[in-house]
Amino acid sequence: MTQVFPRFAGKTVLVTGAGTGFGAEIAVRAAREGARVAVHYNSSRAGAEATLERVREVGSDGFTVQANIAHWDQVAAMADRVWEVFGGLDVLVNNVGDMSSEQQSWRDLTQQALDDVIDVDLKGTLLMVHVFGGRMHEDGHGAIVNVGSTVVVNGSPRAPQYAAAKYGILGVTKSYARALAPAVRVNTFAPGFMETERLKSREDWKNGRREQVLAQTPMGVIASPADVAGTCLWLATDEAAHLTGGYIVANGGNTMVGA
Repeated sequence: MTQVFPRFAGKTVLVTGAGTGFGAEIAVRAAREGARVAVHYNSSRAGAEATLERVREVGSDGFTVQANIAHWDQVAAMADRVWEVFGGLDVLVNNVGDMSSEQQSWRDLTQQALDDVIDVDLKGTLLMVHVFGGRMHEDGHGAIVNVGSTVVVNGSPRAPQYAAAKYGILGVTKSYARALAPAVRVNTFAPGFMETERLKSREDWKNGRREQVLAQTPMGVIASPADVAGTCLWLATDEAAHLTGGYIVANGGNTMVGA
C-alpha cells in the first residue's frame, strides 16, 4: 500500500457517487489521510455501505447519505445532514457522473441519454457547488473539486453529450471560483480513462479501444481509480492554496497540449 501523509487530518470530506468506482477510491484515500468522510450515493446503497466500511477499516469514520443531485431540494437536504453530523464541511468532491456507457456512437443519442447526462453531470454539479459552496462561503473556508474528464481536450465522438456536460463543468468551476473567493477554492480534476468495472464492461473497450488508448499513452499504463485518487485530492490540500478556477489533466500524457 502506498505511503500517504495526513493531509486531511481533522478535516471533513464529502464525496459524491462514492458507492462505486472512482468515488469510492477518493473516499477511502481521504480517510487514509485522516478525514472523516460523508459517502454519497443515489442508488448504490450497498456500495456506499461497503465504502464506509473500508473508511472505517483504515482508521477513520463517517456516514452515508442519499440524494439525487439533479434535484435542488435533495441537495439542500443532504447539506443539512452533512452540517448536522459534521458541523461544517472542509472538502467537497463532486465525482458523480453519467457517462452513457451503453452508448457506442453519436448516432445512438436519445432524448433520455441527453437529459440524464446533462441533469447529473452538469446541472447536478452546479447545484452541489451552489448549495454546498454557499454554505462553505458562509463558514469562511473550504475547497471544492469537480471531477471532469479529458474529453474537455479532445471531445467524444462516442457520446458528445458527455463531452458537452464535462466542458460545462469548467464554466461552473470558473464562475464559482470567482464568486466564492477567497474563502472557497474551486477546481476541476480531469482524469483520463480509468479501468473501472463499468469501463471494462463497455463493448468498445473490449473490442480494441483499450489497446488504442494504451498505444497513445506515453506512460504506457491505464490508471486504476486508486492510482489517481490522491492527485484529485491534492487540489483540496493546503499545497494547492493559490490554485482556483483551474483544472489538472491526469491521463498518462494521452492528450498533451501546448507549446
